[in-house]
Amino acid sequence: MKNQEEIFADLHIHSRFSRACSKNINFENLVKWAKIKGLGLLGTGDFTHPQWFNEIKEKLTANGNGFYYYQDFPFIITGEISLIYTQGHGRRIHLVLLVPSIEIAEKINSYFDTKGRRDYDGRPIFKIPGDEFVREMMNISKDIEVIPAHVWTPWFGVFGSMSGFDSLKECFKDQVENIHAIETGISSDPEMNWKIKELEDKAIVSFSDAHSFWPFRLGREATIFRKCDSFNEIIRQIRENDFIGTIETDPAYGKYHFDGHRLCGFSCSPEKTKELNEVCPVCKKSLILGVDYRVGKLSSDDSNHKTRKKYYTLLPLHEIISLEVGVSMQSKKVWEVYNSLIKEFKDEFNILLNVSREDLIKSSVNAKLVGLIMKNRSGNIRVKPGYDGVYGVAEMGEKQETLF
Repeated sequence: MKNQEEIFADLHIHSRFSRACSKNINFENLVKWAKIKGLGLLGTGDFTHPQWFNEIKEKLTANGNGFYYYQDFPFIITGEISLIYTQGHGRRIHLVLLVPSIEIAEKINSYFDTKGRRDYDGRPIFKIPGDEFVREMMNISKDIEVIPAHVWTPWFGVFGSMSGFDSLKECFKDQVENIHAIETGISSDPEMNWKIKELEDKAIVSFSDAHSFWPFRLGREATIFRKCDSFNEIIRQIRENDFIGTIETDPAYGKYHFDGHRLCGFSCSPEKTKELNEVCPVCKKSLILGVDYRVGKLSSDDSNHKTRKKYYTLLPLHEIISLEVGVSMQSKKVWEVYNSLIKEFKDEFNILLNVSREDLIKSSVNAKLVGLIMKNRSGNIRVKPGYDGVYGVAEMGEKQETLF
């Protein structure tokens, strides 16, 4: 539960200069909504983009320890990189970079300028092999943290069915020892990653990959660190697997949890996929294999993760209110209920994790909504699994032992 010795951090976000991102993302909005969400630390995102990097340098004030402040709110320098290259066959991976300082970020950007352009998107694409990339980052600074992003998504997750890799070792080769953590992504949670033997000595962190500042995106996944005010301490906690835990969404909520075809309107469980020999019964083409199937394929019976962090499976509060009132998350009615709860109970994570049933009832919160908040806290909101780019859908029925 939240307390004064913890800091909830979302270190994988994007700026308005990334494709398919809100054009209203700025530091003022990020800080405003991070506080409402209950976050205490953000990544800047997109430090490779020249215009956003200029804003980082102009608007944030360094504390000398790798934290950069907008007013009273801390950031660390972060960004996401896309590597697409051929090595025997097509390879593709997304990586999150945590960077110790503006000065190191400038050196990284100078390196990227020798490889291609970085002004067209906040998440630039480079034709650099994974092992070479990590080696070059370590040559710039041993304090740079390279984290494989959303590791199970089919197209750009290192374990994804279409990424070209089956393991960290295959991707990073002799540099795999410099990979200290992986990011779960919205389509997986720690328990799924505990099935992978190769991850036994890796930290499992979680961030949102938010494309807007709204609280149903920002911080929907987060990592709970021991409270600190330095980049090096955040990195130490990651590298020594010494942080407190993570906030996860139900993996079924992710866009690629089950197998299927969006255009065919068809999805199914891994068991059904095997019956179908991975072929869509509608169009007769190969199914897009989701995370659940892929985890089963790469899991090991002898995996033994000794350091298992606690994690909370939560849907955003907007999603819960939407379920109760029966209208879309961004409707006026949902916002009215959300704002009244925030006014009464300070921030969203406090409501999702801490506020008692009795205190909610005392504040005249609808009994049905109180029940849903409690079910959400215990991970018992049923979610119809997402597939092939379609988000999962929260449903009123309580989650059963298995979804189907």
